[in-house]
Amino acid sequence: MIWAVLFGALIICAILSAIYVVIQTHKFNIIQKLSRKNKIVSWIVASTPLLIVSCFTFINVFAAVIVLLHLVIIWILCDLIFFVIRKICRKEKLKEYYSGIISICVTVIYLSYGWFCAHYIFETNYQFNTSKDLGQDSLRIVEIADAHIGITLDGEKFSKEMKKVRESNPDIIVIVGDFVDDDTIKDDMVIACQALGELNPKFGVYFVMGNHDEGYYQYRDFSSSELRKELKKNKVIILEDEYALINDCFYIIGRQDRQNESRMDVNALTADIDKSKYAILLDHQPNDYDAEASAGIDLVLSGHTHGGHIFPAGIIGKRILKANDSVYGSEIRGNTAFVVTSGISGWGIPFKTGAISEYVVIDIFQK
Repeated sequence: MIWAVLFGALIICAILSAIYVVIQTHKFNIIQKLSRKNKIVSWIVASTPLLIVSCFTFINVFAAVIVLLHLVIIWILCDLIFFVIRKICRKEKLKEYYSGIISICVTVIYLSYGWFCAHYIFETNYQFNTSKDLGQDSLRIVEIADAHIGITLDGEKFSKEMKKVRESNPDIIVIVGDFVDDDTIKDDMVIACQALGELNPKFGVYFVMGNHDEGYYQYRDFSSSELRKELKKNKVIILEDEYALINDCFYIIGRQDRQNESRMDVNALTADIDKSKYAILLDHQPNDYDAEASAGIDLVLSGHTHGGHIFPAGIIGKRILKANDSVYGSEIRGNTAFVVTSGISGWGIPFKTGAISEYVVIDIFQK
């Protein structure tokens, strides 16, 4: 029900935004001059920005709507600013429609920045200390989440990024959910799984399922069981409310996704582990911090939020809707360190104005 309301509101906003853009574009001097000769043609020309925005539907409808909404919001802000300027300068009208020109330029620059942040993948580093025996002086973990194979990374592009990951010399690699999406193509999924199989870190590659890995809809050309099969074929270890003791020194614990009704309570899941050993928990959604801290976990790794993805979604999600315990970055609760990555890609929208795309390198030092 809530999704139907949100999508309905989005459609209404898109329609109103389209009307606003056409009306405001019609204010440009060149179109006003055309209007005096032929009104119908002038309104057709004023629809040009909508035709440009509609090109993004070749990516998907969400991309086009995001571009349109950004254009309108920035345009309204520019109109308000110039309204104040006119009042201060006591001018009824400026010679040129400067707010329209500036709003289009700002939108292009802002979304170009968002396109870059979505498509260029950064390496983000964290360091933590422990008094527990790791079996070696330090442990290097690479965390990858939210690849959503297909939107900014197809199989081949993902494979190229994994070469950069391999160059960081990780001891272990963890995939923290939403590896694929609802419209990922099987060929891309297979290539991406093969890329994981070629990484060969010292202690292996571990994987937990995210909400999109199971698939919400039936139009994907492979099932979640085929995804599991392909991962296992490439020696990726899937943990679903399971744990593995590695090198007899530290644990990797993988939780089922929060949406899974059969998911175990974290205290029940970790009841039998040796609490004197370092424990790393993989949980796609960062929603259970207090319980995970009380369970004595040393490090919790999550994704899901995309770091906020489109500003100000992250702020709204955390502070107003309280959808997650964290949206991005690291924090310490008690003796537990938490890291939420913005993800190596994102869902549906090929822009990131609220975060960057990244994989995370975590160094744990034995002190």
